[in-house]
Amino acid sequence: MTLPAHGEPLAPATELTARVTEGRFKRVLGVPSLVLFGLVYMVPLTAFTTYGIVTQLTGGRVPTTYVITLVAMVFTARSYARMSIAYPYSGSAYVYTQQSFGGALGFLAGWALLLDYLFLPMINYLIVGLYMNQTFPAIPNAVWIISSVAIVTVLNVIGIVSVARANFVVIAVQAVFIVAFVALTIASATGQHVNPMLPFTGDGTVAGIGPLFQGAAILCLSFLGFDSVSTLSEEAKDSRRTVPRAIMIVTIGAGVLFIVLTYLAQWAYPSNKFSSADTASIEVVASLGQQWLSALFIAGFVAGSIGSALTSQASVARILFAMGRDGVLPRAVFGRLSTRFGTPVIPILIVSVVSLYALFADLLTVSNMISFGALIAFSCVNLSVIKHYFVDRGERGGRHALNNLVLPGIGFGLTVWLWTNLTGMTFAVGLSWLAVGFVVLLVITRFFRRPTPTLDLKE
Repeated sequence: MTLPAHGEPLAPATELTARVTEGRFKRVLGVPSLVLFGLVYMVPLTAFTTYGIVTQLTGGRVPTTYVITLVAMVFTARSYARMSIAYPYSGSAYVYTQQSFGGALGFLAGWALLLDYLFLPMINYLIVGLYMNQTFPAIPNAVWIISSVAIVTVLNVIGIVSVARANFVVIAVQAVFIVAFVALTIASATGQHVNPMLPFTGDGTVAGIGPLFQGAAILCLSFLGFDSVSTLSEEAKDSRRTVPRAIMIVTIGAGVLFIVLTYLAQWAYPSNKFSSADTASIEVVASLGQQWLSALFIAGFVAGSIGSALTSQASVARILFAMGRDGVLPRAVFGRLSTRFGTPVIPILIVSVVSLYALFADLLTVSNMISFGALIAFSCVNLSVIKHYFVDRGERGGRHALNNLVLPGIGFGLTVWLWTNLTGMTFAVGLSWLAVGFVVLLVITRFFRRPTPTLDLKE
């Protein structure tokens, strides 16, 4: 791979994209569409996805756990924003690490990112199956899961514009529920002796800060969405300006929303006793005594999960396309865009097939695996900022030291800290996945006798 000489500015994003010979995306997305994409990917109601699990783990201190996670994510989001300016390409952490540290490490970062992105559509289909089966017990989970996979696949094949349009509907349904939930929770607490600090101090069943960091490691999956925005760099207008802005808006806005929702949830249902931790949020909403609100919650949550599956499948398909275009994965399979739809159809179909594992998976395992892949990718992107700006470009004086070394260094330290709080089983599966990736890398490079294929920015 050939990089620009030191101090030589990169060409405009549109020019760089035009140089890519294996297909071209359409630049149609502005900041509002990018923010909407990120929020739908994250799902505003995703705070309820692992609410029961983290409530029991932390003794009712979910809002505190979200504060910790948000602090860690802001540093990392900033690193993604800076690298999206340096390399405005589909591929996210894969491209950033590849350009900063070389093809081999870039490949392994992309491989770890695949673990995260492949499991994210899966967890959304799993949630749809769990919640719809809870509502309609006569219809098996499998029917809901397979139907959702089919709908999402068709919309993604048609193109990113159809995804963006569907996002408006998904966000609208969830927004209506959030307004109603906030209003009813506050109304129910009025006149009662509710301890306003209880959601932060907990119910006393679990002590210490260790569980908070274990919970924060799980809650990282709630923030997967700011990084997905970077995968749309080749479909964004003026991507060097719009993508970084959208990344920061999505991260901070969603984080504040998660803290507020879980704080109010503890008010509404100040207990960690649930009939099922996986669907605890149903009991939380039902405790407000409004049947229509429960129905609205199910509708909003399922719509949000389908929307997140829609956007996460779009993102992982573009990462697979980027790796195929580079020749890291078979180009004939992964590196081509449909001439009719302008989308990576084969990667989309492959992700759909993998997502059918939701028929057999459990929520906690999938949540941990997503966090494992995400935290590795986050660590790589923080280090990429240091390597690209501080080391390679030599931007070290004055405020540059803060921007290019201190802040990404803090982001790296925080993500590593969260990473070490994952379970032993997660490490076993995650490291096995990385080992498989390393074997694939050996095959591609013929035991490093050949260079790892990379994206040539001067093609």
